[in-house]
Amino acid sequence: MHLHHITPATEDEAIARQLTLREHVSHEDSGPAPGAPATVAGVDVAYDDERGIVAAAAVTLDARTLEVRERATATGPVAFPYRPGLLAYRELPAVLDALGRLETPPDLVVCDGYGTAHPRRFGLAAHLGVLTGLPAIGVAKNPFTFRHRPPGPERGAWSPLVDDTDGTDGPQDTDGTATAHGTERAFHGEEVGRALRTQPGVKPVFVSTGHRVSLPTACAHVLNLARRYRLPETTRAADRLCRDALKAATAHPGGTSRG
Repeated sequence: MHLHHITPATEDEAIARQLTLREHVSHEDSGPAPGAPATVAGVDVAYDDERGIVAAAAVTLDARTLEVRERATATGPVAFPYRPGLLAYRELPAVLDALGRLETPPDLVVCDGYGTAHPRRFGLAAHLGVLTGLPAIGVAKNPFTFRHRPPGPERGAWSPLVDDTDGTDGPQDTDGTATAHGTERAFHGEEVGRALRTQPGVKPVFVSTGHRVSLPTACAHVLNLARRYRLPETTRAADRLCRDALKAATAHPGGTSRG
């Protein structure tokens, strides 16, 4: 299923559209298996707030070798004001443009951000997945407003990322450490993702499903893509490329670019 992106005129319209589109989200595995022959795209954006410009990058890698297969970028005006929980509307026009410039659609998209780990369970990875029909996952650098226990110190250890039901705001860790593979549940709230240790002794990343991927499979994909560093290679490549695209766009305003 492919749906057209609409930039809302108001915050209320943006929220209403999120609530409508999230009904299309699937958390069943219908994409490639982790490490199987496939192409995986990383997407990321960079902003120039003074000029109101956003640059997006899409980089596809071979899921087995992690070699870069294709690169594309797009730049344009920021389409929506900053509102917590509505950041996807700022990023989607440029991200969709960059993805559309790829010669071959990817089999999986990895977003630098959130999917179901979102106040309305519809962050960028879910939104992008529903619009494109592509399997998508979110990998974030911080837990947003959700809570978790520190996972065990070894690579692959995880703990639930939980929407705390007691009304406590802000990202916090509780005392203690979860069991090595996340078998202990830290809170009684809804699990919206996982804190996943991708490298021994390094801070975890925060994985959530977007569309057409289950949470265990999403974590397995992240581990396959993060073999040497904390972040997946898809995210690292897209981050570098979008920063370069933003630098080029601000040096030569008014253009879009393709790699």
